[in-house]
Amino acid sequence: MSGPTTTTKPLPSLPRTARLRATDLIGVGLLGLRGRPLRAVLSGLGIAIGVAAMVAVLGIGAASQAQLLAKIASLGTNLLTVEPGQNLLGKQTPLPDGAVEMVKRIGPVLSATATGTVPDATVRRTDKIDPRESQGIQVDAVRLDLLATLGGRPAAGTWLNQATARYPAVVLGSTAAQLLGTEPGRRVFISGQWFTVVGILEPLELAPEINTAALVGWDVATGRLGFDGHPTRVYTRAVDESVEAVREVLARTANPQDPDGVKVSRPSDALTAQLAAKNTFGSLLIGLGAVSLLVGGVGVANTMIISVLERRQEIGLRRALGARRRQILLQFLTEAVALSLLGGLAGVAIGLAVVAFYATYQGWPIVVPATAIGGGVTASVVIGAVAGLYPAMRAGRLPPTEALTGG
Repeated sequence: MSGPTTTTKPLPSLPRTARLRATDLIGVGLLGLRGRPLRAVLSGLGIAIGVAAMVAVLGIGAASQAQLLAKIASLGTNLLTVEPGQNLLGKQTPLPDGAVEMVKRIGPVLSATATGTVPDATVRRTDKIDPRESQGIQVDAVRLDLLATLGGRPAAGTWLNQATARYPAVVLGSTAAQLLGTEPGRRVFISGQWFTVVGILEPLELAPEINTAALVGWDVATGRLGFDGHPTRVYTRAVDESVEAVREVLARTANPQDPDGVKVSRPSDALTAQLAAKNTFGSLLIGLGAVSLLVGGVGVANTMIISVLERRQEIGLRRALGARRRQILLQFLTEAVALSLLGGLAGVAIGLAVVAFYATYQGWPIVVPATAIGGGVTASVVIGAVAGLYPAMRAGRLPPTEALTGG
């Protein structure tokens, strides 16, 4: 006879650990920032400075580049210059008298003109000034179509014409006029003779040598100042699509007897080189901003480590109530990323304000690359994640008993 059967009741299952939703995770992550606002501000300051520096440098560089590109486009890239260079023997040979006329025969050439430097000529405001104090102003003989070819215009007075080009009249470059302290209608003393100033030019970006020159008519320079008639510099405007083709034949055309003794250049290349130099300098400043961003990341890591040490009991209580290690880790990692992100957003705002103010002050277009904003925010998030990873892992590994007892 069998004994009585006993039935065992199944043990109640343990409650499942609640999953931390994204909204809860963000709220818990921001709890530490709200509880210690001053520390959060100081910790995010390094991130903000680094991001602001990067955004400001990229924005100012882009605005400057846009301004320079617009200037190059307005001035044109189809201007070529021909100057005497050094031949194979190391000697400088002058350009032929008919260099301009020969260059004009090139098909794609739109216009050509020349200037000729008058050797040993001095320019002074009065005859009482020592001839050795010429202030670097040179005297150039010019053709009447010079201004049209260079795309310049008078800032005051007029340009030389058929009448004034045959008499002792002079047009001053912008810098030369400032050095002499004169204006149209007054006279200057050039190589022992008085010349009347009939005009002052606006600055010429593509021909800076004109800015420091006193310009007189070709015939006056030959008859009164001992000019030999050889052009020193030939300016050529060519069809845009044929600039390189014209450049290839300019030396042989301007001086067929000695093409190796001719130097051909394009003035707009100097402005392009200036643009490249600005980009290089901007890269250096971006590097400095990145260093500041890295220092800010170290500050965030330090703040998070201190936060973990101060909140050990909070961590232990949450672990005792069922929070997983992964949830604790995500909590502190979210706090670090939020701290860096807020600093990054503040840095972007500061950088944009700096760009807008500086560009407006300089008269540049306000241009901010999207990569500057996106890169600044992304960099701050990455820095925050990297800086907060170790403190978050340390918080997640704390045993509940040790955390609660403060051991």
